[in-house]
Amino acid sequence: MVLSSNPAFLRLFPRVKQLIESTASRDENLAALCALLKDAVPYYNWVGVYFLDEHTKSDLVLGPFAGAPTEHIRIPFGIGVCGQAAVLQKTVIVPDVRKEQNYLSCSPFVKAEIVVPISFAGAVRGVLDIDSHDCAPFTAADRAFLERVCALIARLLVG
Repeated sequence: MVLSSNPAFLRLFPRVKQLIESTASRDENLAALCALLKDAVPYYNWVGVYFLDEHTKSDLVLGPFAGAPTEHIRIPFGIGVCGQAAVLQKTVIVPDVRKEQNYLSCSPFVKAEIVVPISFAGAVRGVLDIDSHDCAPFTAADRAFLERVCALIARLLVG
């Protein structure tokens, strides 16, 4: 697995697991997770969790995040990178957001984005969204690491 080839992610994963499994509230755990990821990975400039709106089942609603505030607090499925990842139910990496037609701009500083669905029992429960101020920073190691993180988050959302 790619995660094992990246020592930084190997060292970070136990801290992520400990945060997610702490006895604090779901939102406190996720806020701490977002802050940890933003602080620990230099090119993770904004980290946030969007939850599935349980009423519409077709919108994502902003939950805990670390970074500058965003106007995108509700995103319909299919719209923007977050909405695409929710519909496709797979990780979406955009190396250069200027070349993405279905991109919702959060900040003029954002150059790249990775969005990982948070799924449980085949259903999307939310997404983990990470913006970077660098072009094309996200690798297969980021994808593998964040997909493992989202598997832990999924258990937190349904537990």
